[in-house]
Amino acid sequence: MTSPIATDLAIDRELASISESFRFLVDLTPINVEEARKDFLASPDREPHFLYRDIEDFPAVIGARLAAVDIASVVDPPLARIFEAKRRELALQLEMLSLRGTAGFLERSLQLYGSVTPALESQAEDILREVPKGGGARGRCLEAEAIAKKAAAEIERYRAGYADLSVAIEIREDTSGVMVANGALIIADTACVASSRLAGLLAHEVGTHILTYVNGSLQNLKLMASGLAGYEETQEGLALIAEAAVGGLTAGRLRQVAARVIAVSRLLQGLSFAQTHRELTEVHRYSKGGAFSIVMRVWRSGGLTKDAIYLRGLQDLVDYLSAGNELDTLWQGKLSLADLPLARELTEHGVLAPPTLLPYFLADEKARERIRRVVGDAGLHQLIGVDA
Repeated sequence: MTSPIATDLAIDRELASISESFRFLVDLTPINVEEARKDFLASPDREPHFLYRDIEDFPAVIGARLAAVDIASVVDPPLARIFEAKRRELALQLEMLSLRGTAGFLERSLQLYGSVTPALESQAEDILREVPKGGGARGRCLEAEAIAKKAAAEIERYRAGYADLSVAIEIREDTSGVMVANGALIIADTACVASSRLAGLLAHEVGTHILTYVNGSLQNLKLMASGLAGYEETQEGLALIAEAAVGGLTAGRLRQVAARVIAVSRLLQGLSFAQTHRELTEVHRYSKGGAFSIVMRVWRSGGLTKDAIYLRGLQDLVDYLSAGNELDTLWQGKLSLADLPLARELTEHGVLAPPTLLPYFLADEKARERIRRVVGDAGLHQLIGVDA
């Protein structure tokens, strides 16, 4: 393989530009989460009513732009496969935005993220049964401004390795929780994170999602920043490994990942929001507010099955590590385990470069020992931080 020609790179940049022209998860997340939570907890037999931001006609406009991308003109066959897969993924995302609140939304979600296999559901149930609920996250609650300040300090720590590092941090009233979208850290103004969860949160959002975005943006192939098709499962698994590495994967966090799988399964089985909420509280001992957050994420926009990929991606990464592999290459950008052979080939031919920034915990022996705990058949519970 030789270096990509200019026309192939132009298509790469157009697809990357299209991918970053909208914030998919932001537009799928209700803008009235706290109001809906309050109403539902007051009347838990009634389905919550969610409101969403207006997206007007932009899915159709961006869809027309996407349809105009001439994949057939790509000279390099491996790049043509990468570009075609990304175009299909973007088309599905745009269709989902247009189909919010309809049966078609869930159908497209299943195409994009897959379903829940019996084995995955069984694994989730095992975690909920075997991992003790404990007393929950410990320490004082850090609110949005404090989270933003800690995240800015974490980003500053990485600036020593890349002086031009620049990351937007947004506190918004029209979203929920903490997320990264197109390289920006978005924090809901209602966010509250226990101090015992902070290290894990920063390793997940900054040390993984933001660093892979930054490293990807410095590659010759710009889709490495916006993400190759199907990257999210590996990315979320990697982010959970990062949480474990810093001792921030608590028992509660692992149970949450498992509970999300159960919620997706119940959605696909046809249960209602209220029925699923009741199962999480009565069977799996979740608080009513905590259960609401889990079910809301899955029911949003008509049924988003994305939350099943966290546990699936985590197990895939554990298997990958157990086979004697290292994680460093996965910070080259946003790519999946399936993309690694091609990424290695592109790196050998100078198309891709090694990651500019690696999370500091990869060089920490204590962190590496935490990861080694789970290699083999010890079980995911070995990832729980003893000092978290």
